[in-house]
Amino acid sequence: MSATQPLPKRVIPVGILYSVSGDYAVIGREMLNGILLAIEEINANPAHEFTLAPVIRDPQGSLDLYYEYCHDLLYRHGVRHVIGCYTSAARKTILPLIEGANALLWHSARYEGFESSNSVIYLGATPNQHILPMLSWLLQQQAAEIYHVGSNYVWSWEMDRITREAVVPAGGRVVQSKLLPLGDENVETLIADIIACRPKVLLNTMVGKSAYSFYRAWHQACQQQPWLNEVLKLSLTLCEPEVQLIGSEALEGYLVSASWFQSIDSDANRRFLSSYRQRFGEHVSPSVDSESAWLAGHLLARAIARHGNADVEGVRNAVLQDEMDSPAGRIRLDADNNHCWLTPHLARCHNGRLVSFWQTDAAVKPDPWLAWVDLASLTHRGGSA
Repeated sequence: MSATQPLPKRVIPVGILYSVSGDYAVIGREMLNGILLAIEEINANPAHEFTLAPVIRDPQGSLDLYYEYCHDLLYRHGVRHVIGCYTSAARKTILPLIEGANALLWHSARYEGFESSNSVIYLGATPNQHILPMLSWLLQQQAAEIYHVGSNYVWSWEMDRITREAVVPAGGRVVQSKLLPLGDENVETLIADIIACRPKVLLNTMVGKSAYSFYRAWHQACQQQPWLNEVLKLSLTLCEPEVQLIGSEALEGYLVSASWFQSIDSDANRRFLSSYRQRFGEHVSPSVDSESAWLAGHLLARAIARHGNADVEGVRNAVLQDEMDSPAGRIRLDADNNHCWLTPHLARCHNGRLVSFWQTDAAVKPDPWLAWVDLASLTHRGGSA
């Protein structure tokens, strides 16, 4: 080999587990786009002495396939770093495999908290970074009489429990809570029950096709019974690509809590959106999950570069020392629990866009166990929504 020729870069396999088909394929596709964009940017960076080689699997929303594909990534492909999972059911399915193989899962989705594994880097918002800011805002506007609709799995179970523990001491109540099986689109009876209960607030934690059917059916009900338009509509799952899919008219006025929206006004966010659309087309609509998957790739690469190789313990220690300006603001990992400091935002759906109208002054320390959050501080202070 000529002395002028650069040495070949080390190739580091990275497992990618996102469902780009099945009930929540729209979100899975945007998550896959986010990590692929990050890997392309990383591999094009001459400062890195390695390249990341994605080994992509589509579990199709099936927990059995999540387990099978994760096992294959770990033991046939020798992957030590897996980026993926949207639902907590998927994460909990593969976590024993990750821990048993001494691998590291980079979990990019917001989730219900109450977990802290040394084998997971948690990049999505915890309850004190998404549901509690929304409930705090709500209780400053009006008394909370909430009807909760969700998908029947751990995410909605925990959101329901946290909501009750937060609003009841503040004088609010959860009027009713109804959960549908994942993928169930039979929402007519559910909507009839909501109408009968006449709540002031509707909280939606549904995911995938169930959510899409509900949003459309609720919009039709509002046209038939105009008083329903007075119900304040909150969502902890709705994101930009779903607005395009469902239709903006059905989602007008919904309030959404997340750590990132396209409307965030910053140089880092404008660069991210420009790169994303240049790569995938002007028609695409990245979500908070796209941004978080992108962030997972870059944090992994920065940790490998800092440590010098991809061994799990060294990478984990390196990422806990990192801090960077992301499209969602200044972020860092918390050494106490492997979760990310994030800036909570609230947005309102208007004319097909989720427009951020409130945010915290700085990034919030993650509290996955709600160990130091004072739920009693979420008091009703009057005012109007």
